Amino acid sequence: MAGREILHKMKVKAFGSSAPDTGKGKSKMAKHITHGYHLVKGKSNHAMEDYVVSEFKQEKENELGLFAIFDGHLGHDVANYLQTHLFDNILKEQDFWTNTENAIRKAYHTTDAEILEKAFVLGKGGSTAVTAILINGQKLVVANVGDSRAVICKNGVAKQLSVDHEPSKEKKLIESRGGFVSNLPGDVPRVDGQLAVARAFGDKSLKIHLSSEPDVAMEIVDDNTEFLILASDGIWKVMTNQEAVDCIKNIKDAQSAAKHLIEQAVSKKSKDDISCIVVRFQ
Repeated sequence: MAGREILHKMKVKAFGSSAPDTGKGKSKMAKHITHGYHLVKGKSNHAMEDYVVSEFKQEKENELGLFAIFDGHLGHDVANYLQTHLFDNILKEQDFWTNTENAIRKAYHTTDAEILEKAFVLGKGGSTAVTAILINGQKLVVANVGDSRAVICKNGVAKQLSVDHEPSKEKKLIESRGGFVSNLPGDVPRVDGQLAVARAFGDKSLKIHLSSEPDVAMEIVDDNTEFLILASDGIWKVMTNQEAVDCIKNIKDAQSAAKHLIEQAVSKKSKDDISCIVVRFQ
């Protein structure tokens, strides 16, 4: 029964209403911390391939804010799998509370291995990921593979916490694995002429030349911390980090801020699927 229910939820999520997916919530431990998310399908012919996690979860006496953007490619199944499994795998790691960064790295690799093992079910596609875990409203741990991005605003200044894994930046690593980076006129650099990111979950046919090693960063939330943006590359293709921060700095409602940021990206001719989460700390 449980398996059928999960499958039904997955189908509803993947194939349900074409209306924008949106929502919000707040911390029970620190009521001034709020979050909101918004997703909009792009101009492409395929189904929506972005998924988000945006929630607070109680773990015994601790509260965790779990936030993530999963931007799928060549299908939505890998991104959907990440939405339902990645945080569970992170929290299962024995050293999560003692060495959070190491636990996240191990869970990223574990989850990628699961996806590759299930390639006959999940297909040949893949997904980028950017995840943020807020521990008791005080410590923020961000990890990512691919080009979805995390940007924090402190005293009005944008600071990027994630790393864009572009093929041109990792050309030597890709070549050392036997791959190549194409750079055709009018196109972005691509791994083996196919994928526009150097790190991703899944992509079994390219995995020998790809990495799923996350970059991990830790940030302390202090009185100067205003808000966090997580967003897929549909925003970052048309806006700088500071432009994104300036765009929503006066919008106090996190959900409205996420929606407004996407609307601005669309007005700047972004055609990609776009997903955005805003976490406000003030």
